Amino acid sequence: MTSQATVLLSNPALILYAIAILFTIFRFISRTCLIHSLKKWWRSLEDKCYVYQFYKVPKFNENMQENQLHRQVYTYLNSLPCVEDSDFANLFSGNKSTEINIILDENQVIVDKFLGARVYWTNEKCSKTGLQSLILKIRKKDKRRILVPYMQHIHTVFDEIEQKKKEVRLFVNAETELQRNERWRSVPFTHPATMETVVMDADLKTKIKSDMETFLKSKQYYHRLGRVWKRSYLLYGPSGTGKSTFIAAMAKFLSYDIYEIDLNKIANYSNLKNLLLQTSNNSLIVIEDLDQYLGKTSTAVSLSGILNFMDGISSEERIMVFTSKENIDQNILRPGRIDVHIHFPLCDFSAFKTLASSHLGLKDHKLFPQVEENFQIGASLSPAEIGEIMISNRSSPTRALKTVISALQSNVASRVTRKLSGSGSGREMEESYESGKESQNGSVQPMKELKNLYGFLRKSGRKSSMDLLDAGERDNSNHGS
Repeated sequence: MTSQATVLLSNPALILYAIAILFTIFRFISRTCLIHSLKKWWRSLEDKCYVYQFYKVPKFNENMQENQLHRQVYTYLNSLPCVEDSDFANLFSGNKSTEINIILDENQVIVDKFLGARVYWTNEKCSKTGLQSLILKIRKKDKRRILVPYMQHIHTVFDEIEQKKKEVRLFVNAETELQRNERWRSVPFTHPATMETVVMDADLKTKIKSDMETFLKSKQYYHRLGRVWKRSYLLYGPSGTGKSTFIAAMAKFLSYDIYEIDLNKIANYSNLKNLLLQTSNNSLIVIEDLDQYLGKTSTAVSLSGILNFMDGISSEERIMVFTSKENIDQNILRPGRIDVHIHFPLCDFSAFKTLASSHLGLKDHKLFPQVEENFQIGASLSPAEIGEIMISNRSSPTRALKTVISALQSNVASRVTRKLSGSGSGREMEESYESGKESQNGSVQPMKELKNLYGFLRKSGRKSSMDLLDAGERDNSNHGS
């Protein structure tokens, strides 16, 4: 040992290195201890400078029943980011396998801020009884200003947390003859759709999410205006464009139960109103294909009945969603009845790229320009149709794209054939094409569509649908070899 020490002392470089390490360790320990000491000193100084009021929130009342306020405050405190900064916290697994909950430990202090004031919470356990309580410490000069709104804030946040945690259920109205005993039947709602997976224009999706979030926080605002706290949406567009999937995503986003009303099972308006009265708060009331019901004379509920249903005071704390394939009566569309109109169009090239990314993992492909040309000449398929093609051919993205191209070309050809069979003479169509006229609804005349299709097929080498599929199979065999 003496010889080793002599060697170390005789080497200046080693001595300097050891000193540097010791200095770094000492500096780190000193700084950490200094910061901790300063915090304790500052808190002690604050306690001496201010007069505090203390409130105790016991977990149980005198009858050993759970104090709901304790549950609300406890849930609220554990949702605060500052729990992670406390001296000691517990980690628990959540409902999901990847979920971890951070829970405040006993005798830990949480500092919260509200309306510019600081409040202090302590999770305290009585040594004699073993019962837990939450102790609120608040400056006396702040208590009159913030105590009541602060507790209301805790209650609101608690409701939001509980709403997100609850299991979403789907309710359907029972047959008419069974409705005396059981008006609604429900099952757990397990649809996997979310706002992130919905195929929709990104800006439009952001606006709708913002609208729903604003509604959730607007109860006091609506009541101050003397209005019922409800919101209504009309989703319209052709079949297969994602309206039902979007409703599922709305329910998941809001954590709202879905009440789907089948008007064919409604005996009269009184029965419809009773159904609405039996729905819960924070629910999504859905009537699909509203235009079909309005056009039926056999339906028990009339247009006026549906209007009264939409305007009724019993729709408080609910979101109403209607879907339609076609335009409906303007009396229904007026503001106050339908607040938000959302159009679900047939697939365009932008939506196609979104589907290709989510279904096939493709950001780009050499066949994308050919797909885009098909859309440009008037091809139109629903997102559901294109999505199904991609799912069926997901093992070969190239084959999937070629099958989509074939379907788009077939769509254009069938549309042109239908228009040709229903139009006037070829000479009249040719003159209409030469003059560049368009039909009243804005669509291009059939002859123009036919010539566009003919030119596109020539450009692509006159490949038929079967040619494209055969090419896809050859591509797969080459890829496999």
